[in-house]
Amino acid sequence: MFSRSKDRDTDKAAAPAVAAPAPMPGKRPGPRTAPSIISNDLVVHGNMTATGDIQVDGTVEGDIRSQSLTIGEKASITGEIVAEDIVIRGRVIGTIRGRRVQLSSTCHVEGDILHEALAVETGAFFEGNCRHSDDPIGQASSGASLRPSAPRPGPAANSPDAPRPAPRAALGESPVVVNDGGVVVKRPAAQ
Repeated sequence: MFSRSKDRDTDKAAAPAVAAPAPMPGKRPGPRTAPSIISNDLVVHGNMTATGDIQVDGTVEGDIRSQSLTIGEKASITGEIVAEDIVIRGRVIGTIRGRRVQLSSTCHVEGDILHEALAVETGAFFEGNCRHSDDPIGQASSGASLRPSAPRPGPAANSPDAPRPAPRAALGESPVVVNDGGVVVKRPAAQ
């Protein structure tokens, strides 16, 4: 009743070993682990680096580099963000570089975005420049490359006849706000 058959044991031994599937290119090897969590009562002053996922619900004053980053609704980050996948539901002030960037309806972003794919939900607040890149993570972190260079004032800049600097809108840096499905471009007041 509880004995094993010799035939069944020999069948298992004769069965060929099945090779484990090779990891997909561009995918992380190994099982997905739980994210590192910065809870809502935690304040971090300094840079954070992780090979896995990070979920921020608190405050970070520094740069973040990870595989995947989720920023909660009550979270606040001041610094550069670099990750493959980025979901922003809270407040970010700084440069964002990621392959897939999602701005949720509750987010408030002030800074430039360098992305491969960008999704913006209705109601999201975004002020800055965004630019598509085939390799946003590999590029050097220079926010200046996203902004057109403004002419530097010379020694005569203080004279009354000196030309005034062009408003941001004239330089192609108009902040864009997405509200109720429409795009609103804020322009500076007339001088």
